[in-house]
Amino acid sequence: MTLEQIVRTVAREKGLSLGKFTVIMLERERHEIMLSTLRKLGVRIILIPDGDIAGAVVSCIPQSGVDLLVGAGAGPEATIAATAVKCLGGTMLVKVWKDKTDDPNRLDRLKQVGVNVNKTYSEDELARGKELVFAASGITKGELLDGVRLGPEGAVVRSICMRLPSGTIERSETELHFKRHPIYKQFL
Repeated sequence: MTLEQIVRTVAREKGLSLGKFTVIMLERERHEIMLSTLRKLGVRIILIPDGDIAGAVVSCIPQSGVDLLVGAGAGPEATIAATAVKCLGGTMLVKVWKDKTDDPNRLDRLKQVGVNVNKTYSEDELARGKELVFAASGITKGELLDGVRLGPEGAVVRSICMRLPSGTIERSETELHFKRHPIYKQFL
């Protein structure tokens, strides 16, 4: 499917007009053509400097305001994101990004380790198993989690954990008190 077909299909399935449909993507030069297509469609666009894992996760959380992640990220991040997507009951389709400016030996290296560079992989193929756990803590502010907030006595860290098969999602806030901690006190 073309990007336009994908956006129109997902918007239709979610019961959203294109003007109320939100796509999140990494702000990269390689995405300029996709960005142009999205602008012509009139969808809302969130450009992020990094955090494609969080972008994939937040697109699977109802009421997040994000409906779809598109674009090219890195392979390890796709596998990590697939774990969260699968825990949330979402769908993910991934192909190896092929770019003329890429390292010419990259595709050969991927083939040597068993990656089919022409195949479209699903979340089930990237995150194998029926019992999975995804956990993340916010370091910098993003769409999924707030970043670390430093205060005069320590810091606040927000985290999320989700599990399959239960579908349980836990959110937590941890207060670190630097003065009383043997390692963190060096930050005062």
